[in-house]
Amino acid sequence: MKKLLLILLVGLFAVPAANAAVVTYGWEDGGTILSQYGDITATNVGDVVHTGARSLYLVDQQASGTPEVFVAWVVGLTDGDEVTATIWRYDTTPGASPSCRIWGGYTSVGGTIDDYAGSAGGNSDYGPGTGWDQTGHTWTFDSSGGTRDGLVIKVRTYSSPGDFVWVDDLEVIYPDGTTAYIPEAASPVEDSTWGGIKALYR
Repeated sequence: MKKLLLILLVGLFAVPAANAAVVTYGWEDGGTILSQYGDITATNVGDVVHTGARSLYLVDQQASGTPEVFVAWVVGLTDGDEVTATIWRYDTTPGASPSCRIWGGYTSVGGTIDDYAGSAGGNSDYGPGTGWDQTGHTWTFDSSGGTRDGLVIKVRTYSSPGDFVWVDDLEVIYPDGTTAYIPEAASPVEDSTWGGIKALYR
């Protein structure tokens, strides 16, 4: 039984392929988000964290609909490329709002992170609402005939105005030869440890 459980846990999220790069981000440098859609407030805080000393605090301010924040952006993708992202999320409302989940959206070739080019879907799991839990999703990229080359990783909130959740420990696995952007507090810098550029979109 223990062996079966271990196999299931290993298979829950994709492991990096030999030709994949990995970037992690825990909001430790004071950054927040790359961009957003809808009325939602994103703040770097230190009161509820999964690891380290900081996390991302999201407050839903929208009367209806589903606001979302953009926490990573991978560009230079081609048909069939795979991108996997995981986050840790925190809420204590089992079976009720507030809750959040991980989602994806496409961006157009040569466009910005806000140039929406269709939904990429995501994980339908809203979480147990019992504190910290990890969720993730793997996307297989579809360029829609070469009109899009970017994938935005989003956190969507499902709640009423004033409700809040925390997010921490983002991990993105993406193909070598593409570029990943994550939030940060300082100017863009080359980071040879993962082969990408951290970009400032605040």
